[in-house]
Amino acid sequence: MIVSLILIVFGFAALIFGANWLVNGSSSLAKKNNISDLVIGLTIVAFGTSAPELVVNSLASFNGLSDIVLGNIIGSNNFNLFLILGIAGLIYPISVQSSTAWKEIPISLIIAIILFVLANDFFISQNPEISRIDGILLLTTFFFFLYYVFKQLKTEKIEVITELQKSNFKIWTLIFFGLIGLVIGAKLVVDNSIFIATELGISQKIIGLTIIAAGTSLPELVTSIVAAFKKNSDIAIGNVIGSNIFNILLILSISALINPISFNQNFNQDIFILIGGTVFLILAMFTGKRKKLDRWEALLLLSFYLMYTVYLVSKEI
Repeated sequence: MIVSLILIVFGFAALIFGANWLVNGSSSLAKKNNISDLVIGLTIVAFGTSAPELVVNSLASFNGLSDIVLGNIIGSNNFNLFLILGIAGLIYPISVQSSTAWKEIPISLIIAIILFVLANDFFISQNPEISRIDGILLLTTFFFFLYYVFKQLKTEKIEVITELQKSNFKIWTLIFFGLIGLVIGAKLVVDNSIFIATELGISQKIIGLTIIAAGTSLPELVTSIVAAFKKNSDIAIGNVIGSNIFNILLILSISALINPISFNQNFNQDIFILIGGTVFLILAMFTGKRKKLDRWEALLLLSFYLMYTVYLVSKEI
């Protein structure tokens, strides 16, 4: 078991470095084309930091581990929303653009509700699942979201990039080795986490919601903390909201296309928490300093997540 723990640490390290290289390379590629920080955060950075979830879930789905798939998606989204925004908002209050307050955050709420409806198969099946048809619906919605984001390119004022640009060779080298690190890291984390869970008698649901969700969300955590220290609110909030949307629309859809995902209805509680947290974030945009996540609001998010995690773990003891 000690060897498995060491391998998980190495896996997390590979995930962090891989995601960092992928984000740096992808962001540099985007900046060469004068794409704004918000669009980068909602797309390139969000995809890069969600890549660990994509690899982990693809492997888990292929092996028929539905609780790992759902636990990782829902757990990662709650980790992003409560813990990452909580920490980033404590470091520096997060100001958001009008489009984020009125459009992107509400879109993430609608998508969380869609997940709840599709997963429960109301009046359709006594054995609810996220089917391949559901996967196609989610993936189609994802392409509509991408269309919406890239439409923003026509309306946003693009900031002129004055920093020294990386060469194309360096950019693609970062992207390539970033992807390699993500694949290796995800394999180490999934295999060894499942082994330890089995040895300790811990359910796959809890492992997915906590250990794997936290591990695969470390890139989002590092990215948003760095963005907060640099006072780049667009990257910080765009990364979290974009990742949450990517996780459900892209990663869950691909997982369902690989293998239909049996839905454990115990996850409804965690989906309700995700929905409630997103509603809180919307309300936070219009309380205190408008269109800003203030420090006291960030503290509430962080405090709730810590209590929620203690509750999850205590149920297994």
